[in-house]
Amino acid sequence: KTGSGKTAAFAIPIVQTVRSDRYVQALVLCPTRELCEQVAKEIRRLGRRLPGFQVLILCGGTPGRPQRDQLERGVHVVVGTPGRVLDHLDRGNLALADIQTLVLDEADRMLDMGFEDEMSAILNAAPLDRQTVLFSATFEPGIERVAQAYLHEPLKIEVAPEPETRPAITQIVYDSNDKTGDLLRVLHERKPASAIVFCNLKVTVAELAETLQKHGVAAGALHGDLEQEDRNKVMAMFRNESLRVLVATDVAARGLDVENLELVVNYDLSIHGEDYVHRIGRTGRAGREGVAITLATPRERVRLAEYDVERGFTVEHRELSNTFGDQETPYVSLEAKMATVYISGGRKDKVRPGDILGALTGETGGLKGSEIGKIEIFDRFAYVGLERGRAAHVVEKLKSGRIKGKTFIIRLIR
Repeated sequence: KTGSGKTAAFAIPIVQTVRSDRYVQALVLCPTRELCEQVAKEIRRLGRRLPGFQVLILCGGTPGRPQRDQLERGVHVVVGTPGRVLDHLDRGNLALADIQTLVLDEADRMLDMGFEDEMSAILNAAPLDRQTVLFSATFEPGIERVAQAYLHEPLKIEVAPEPETRPAITQIVYDSNDKTGDLLRVLHERKPASAIVFCNLKVTVAELAETLQKHGVAAGALHGDLEQEDRNKVMAMFRNESLRVLVATDVAARGLDVENLELVVNYDLSIHGEDYVHRIGRTGRAGREGVAITLATPRERVRLAEYDVERGFTVEHRELSNTFGDQETPYVSLEAKMATVYISGGRKDKVRPGDILGALTGETGGLKGSEIGKIEIFDRFAYVGLERGRAAHVVEKLKSGRIKGKTFIIRLIR
């Protein structure tokens, strides 16, 4: 079940058994960069008290040379996508001879994305006496084939959620012939603090995010053509409430963990019922209530009805009220309460959240704790959310100050 602690189920044993020597002892394969980021973050959190503990992400969209250099220096755990991991294997940068644990996370998704050959090559390069752990939402023929070929007498554990444990998600469908206008009406009516709008095409995501911005919505775009640096920036801004609405393809549907997400909107209905489940599962987490809205054409209503039958959903069909009256170009005031600040220091520079917090609340920054949002530390940089009205002034003061005795580049992200 989404949000049930699956990552911890394999991350805790890895952290408990890792040795201090710097060589690759565990490999986790994931289908997307977003899931890799989330898994690596959880493993680092669980291993934060281990001296010198190193977790490396190997994904496309970022230069390969720094990854190679880090592998040469030594790491304990590698988390990566099959394509980039195999590339480093072929180049001789990555050695799997001594790994103890190999995890296939969301193996069904990796097969759907066409990674079977890469997965097979990686599994064949790993030692036979490893422990292999495979997670899959389904047990289709492809998964069974991989399990039979690469798992030795595996123990199969099947976890099915009880009906009463289903997340409290109200699912609503509106008939829509003008999806952009109807989306604006939904946002104007509900005024969510945070919402994800799902589209099927990258070009739709980019165009819709730009349209929302023109209509007064603090919106950002997330899709597969973005470089990793841009993905990190957009997600940091969304998590620290510098963006109210994230427009995304299904690349964000799995592995994306956002606290207190109020609303999910299907601008386009997903092609597969499984993706619909993952989309709406971004809301209604950890016992909270959530809302999932679908803007449906007549054809999409038929497909949604099929999902209802397959999955036992209860979807309410409602009429969308005309909240704008006679306005032809409605303006939706969904401004963000926070702004995002970039700092050119990260984990590799020994910068910790407490160091940034100290600078912001000290004499230089002069902020109250309530004016500071989420702080996210990456290898060589960090993002922090600040109360929007104070952010520009604080950034100018920080430029002349120091964090942990060092001077860093500090700028406001627009």
